[in-house]
Amino acid sequence: MTFGWTDIDDIVLALDEAHPDTDPLAVRFTVLREMIEALPGFAPEPGQNVNEQILEAVQAGWIEEREDAPGPADDDTPGYRPNNPFR
Repeated sequence: MTFGWTDIDDIVLALDEAHPDTDPLAVRFTVLREMIEALPGFAPEPGQNVNEQILEAVQAGWIEEREDAPGPADDDTPGYRPNNPFR
C-alpha cells in the first residue's frame, strides 16, 4: 500500500510503528518531514507538496495515537482523565 502527504492517518500509523520510542512533541518539522519521506510505502503524487499545516496535522495525529495507545492508565482505576480536545 502506498500513501502520500494527504493520507494523514496512514502516515501517523506508519510513524508510530517505525518510531515507537520517539516523542512526537520533540520532533522538529524538518526532521518530521524526513522521517515521513523515509517511511516504507510513502510515495507522494507528482506535484503533491507538503506544508506546515500538513506537518502540524501529522504531529497532532501522532500525539493522539500515542494518547489512545493502551497503557497502565487504561485500567478501570478511577482517577483524573483530561478531555482530549482533538476528538
